[in-house]
Amino acid sequence: MIHYNPKEWFHFIFNVHKSDTIRKLWPLMLSVSVVSGGIAYLELNYLKLSETTYIKNVGMMHSLLGFVISMLLVFRTNTSYDRWWEGRKLLGGLVNVSRNLALKIAALPIPEQEKSFFQYTIPKYAFALKEHLREKQFFGKGNILFEIDGGKHIPNQVAGTMFKKVSEWHDNKLIDSQTLYLLNREINQFTDLCGGCERIKNTPIPFSYSAFIKKFIFIYVITLPFGWVFSLGYFVVPIVPFILYVLASLELIAEEIENPFGTDDNDLPVDEIANNIEKHIAEIL
Repeated sequence: MIHYNPKEWFHFIFNVHKSDTIRKLWPLMLSVSVVSGGIAYLELNYLKLSETTYIKNVGMMHSLLGFVISMLLVFRTNTSYDRWWEGRKLLGGLVNVSRNLALKIAALPIPEQEKSFFQYTIPKYAFALKEHLREKQFFGKGNILFEIDGGKHIPNQVAGTMFKKVSEWHDNKLIDSQTLYLLNREINQFTDLCGGCERIKNTPIPFSYSAFIKKFIFIYVITLPFGWVFSLGYFVVPIVPFILYVLASLELIAEEIENPFGTDDNDLPVDEIANNIEKHIAEIL
């Protein structure tokens, strides 16, 4: 995730960051400008279709469709941002659950070597969830206090070891049944948060909807020179690619943030959150 000062207008306007959509769109923008120039040249020098009233009014179609495409893009970006924000709330919940569990364990009258198990496993759940959402099998560095099967759901395995440990404490009379219930309820929330993150990651925007928007944007932009060349002339060469940049950028941004757990510039700071959890748990325990 990019950290920035939202008040620095000059930096935003004149600096082209590597995450700027113009880096991805410039080949298509260049192609559209060439097509626009060719259409303008043919119309202004050979076809002379502007003399036909019906052809000259083609631009009215784009005025009507412009409203439709703007509504579609607003819905698209709002839906993607809702997924991004929901992911941030889930990660914030992971931070809170980790702290709460650590605080409860720190207050228990049990040997310190028993508590050290959770000093290891609570942060490792955050790292395991991070890699799981990125479809990786890396579990972390350091001494392994329990066996992990890399071919299975690693966050579930880590949560399972937490349940097993508190059950052992109860069997060994280190904690009573009420404390066991409270600890199990805290550990349950780890799996709930994991399920919420998986729901966001594994449920993309429906294919037909995403494909329709892309086709709509392309057809809308590629037909703009036919309707606007009568009034703009060769100015369609810079104007049409700019319209493409605006419309397609909204779609690209929506695509990037709809899965907020990756490593793109606009994704959530999952690595930073996991590192903070490890730091805070070490302070508590």
